[in-house]
Amino acid sequence: MHEFSDDGALARHVHQYRSRQSQTDMAIEVSQVIASRENLILEAGTGVGKTYAYLIPALLSGKQIVVSTGSKNLQEQLFLKDLPALLSMLDIHPRIALLKGRSNYLCQLRLDKQMQQASHCHEDLLDDLLKINQWAALSTNGDIGNLTSVSEHSAVIPYVVSSKESCTGKKCEFYEACFTRKARVNAMDAKLVVVNHHLFFADRLLKDTGFAELLPDPDVVIFDEAHLVPDICISYFGNHVGSREIDKLLNQIMTIHKQNIRDSIQLEQLSQRALLQLGNWHNEMFNFGATDWRQVLANKSLMMASWQLHKMLAELANNMQHHIGRDEELDIAFERLIALNDKLKDYFECQDPQAAYSIEYGPRFISLRSSPINVAKQCEQLFDKNTSWIFTSATLQVNRQLEHFAKELGLVNSKQVILDSPFDYPNQALFCVPRHLGKVGQNQQSIKRLVEVCVQAINAAQGRTFILFTSHHMLEQVAQMLRSQVAYPLLVQGQASKQSLFNKFRQLGNGVLLGTGSFWEGVDVRGKLLSCVIIDKLPFVSPEDTLYRARAANAERQGLDPFTHISLPQAVISLKQGVGRLIRDEKDRGVLILCDNRIVNRDYGQAFINSLPPMQRTRDLDSALHFLKQIP
Repeated sequence: MHEFSDDGALARHVHQYRSRQSQTDMAIEVSQVIASRENLILEAGTGVGKTYAYLIPALLSGKQIVVSTGSKNLQEQLFLKDLPALLSMLDIHPRIALLKGRSNYLCQLRLDKQMQQASHCHEDLLDDLLKINQWAALSTNGDIGNLTSVSEHSAVIPYVVSSKESCTGKKCEFYEACFTRKARVNAMDAKLVVVNHHLFFADRLLKDTGFAELLPDPDVVIFDEAHLVPDICISYFGNHVGSREIDKLLNQIMTIHKQNIRDSIQLEQLSQRALLQLGNWHNEMFNFGATDWRQVLANKSLMMASWQLHKMLAELANNMQHHIGRDEELDIAFERLIALNDKLKDYFECQDPQAAYSIEYGPRFISLRSSPINVAKQCEQLFDKNTSWIFTSATLQVNRQLEHFAKELGLVNSKQVILDSPFDYPNQALFCVPRHLGKVGQNQQSIKRLVEVCVQAINAAQGRTFILFTSHHMLEQVAQMLRSQVAYPLLVQGQASKQSLFNKFRQLGNGVLLGTGSFWEGVDVRGKLLSCVIIDKLPFVSPEDTLYRARAANAERQGLDPFTHISLPQAVISLKQGVGRLIRDEKDRGVLILCDNRIVNRDYGQAFINSLPPMQRTRDLDSALHFLKQIP
């Protein structure tokens, strides 16, 4: 494509632009599948420039496109930075739209109700409410992300944003001015709409709006950060109900009784009884501690408590039915209660052999989640043939193949392409698996050795280090030991929000950041601020994980090895995400230290090595420390 050549549109407008063959190749692949209405799975290594490589052919195609990203941050970067720059360079002017989930938009009706009840509001909350009301009069799109005068954690915000339950649609007095409706209309009229994965699947599968589908039926859907899609599909094709939402709803019903329907004492009594039973069930569940509901089925006491909770919620719903039509808030609460209790019933019965029924324990709540063990069939129907589906990420291949990702999503007939990073990894990066690590585990000896490696690397790198963990327990132990042994600032997950910690890391210039899970991906620290990434061990899923156990059992029934077909591919992609934090620019230099010798001692280690960038490799920690000391 000429736009990517040395005298094309990018060369004329982007400072120090250099044509990259891999970027041109990606743009050609995207252009071809859009024209032929095919599907494409494409891994583009770090530095390929995949954003422009898919946006330019998408914009020039003239077709209606939805671009879905993994996070709201990337979504806003695309819409506010990348797209305006490209439209200017290409001198084209199609309509574009940014669409977020409805809870990101102010609801004028809910705000109006809160203002009417302002006299009952606490002083701190009243200040926030007044600021939001003032902002609402000036806002053109009602996007809460643009509200700077009030903290994003303000207790008022959940009461004034749009929600499916409170939406009255065309009956609403603010229908014409409604920010959510306007956002949807803009999306329907736009040639290119930018969304995030959660909104896309909520809209496709749950129809999670008050206006039927929110998104248009596009010609093309492009998933950036597509490695996240399989897990999101599992979440949306499954079901979820939590004790926190039941508790919140019961308290809301009691408030409605006190404020709007005072003549029915039974409403309050039944709500209180249900709350008491919820508390009893909650405590029994915590004491039992099972993470798989099928273990709970054999416990008579717990099953009695579970069905008693369901029965009490049904009695409350039955009583509420007598008051339907008297109060709009009560009508909405009634529908939510019926839906929640139906979910509970389906979960308690545990009748789908093709689903995993897992229990997650939070600080003061329990989540019950049913997840399909294989979503390929549902995805085949979701990804219909009238649309071109394009999936791209820097981390999709396992052992130089894209087959694992394709099978997970039922996309086996899609075109599959791997484009390697243009970075000079052999000279820019060193990969070290230190000798004498001992057996991987959480014994004191292995933790002590891990801390020794961390201390030496941090000092050699003069801070400027990420340490990524596979468990919170290990993170906490290492953080505690490092505090007394390292002079550089330690930033530990949980001290502040993820974004706040990253901002501080960039600001300090010599920080050491410790994190798990979400800290392995979606972070772009370029240049000298990050010289070393340390990973404690290969990120295999726990064999006790409920979904993994269900998927493993299913694989065994088909005569497949669960480790090879499930555990290993997931771990390879997770490791690639962590490794991807290190080299983000063609001038970056850095060292990756993996404190897990299974990558060199076990046969499966080669699958990891084949999937990683072609860095220099060493077992000698001193060589890695020397490399770090040479980085200015």
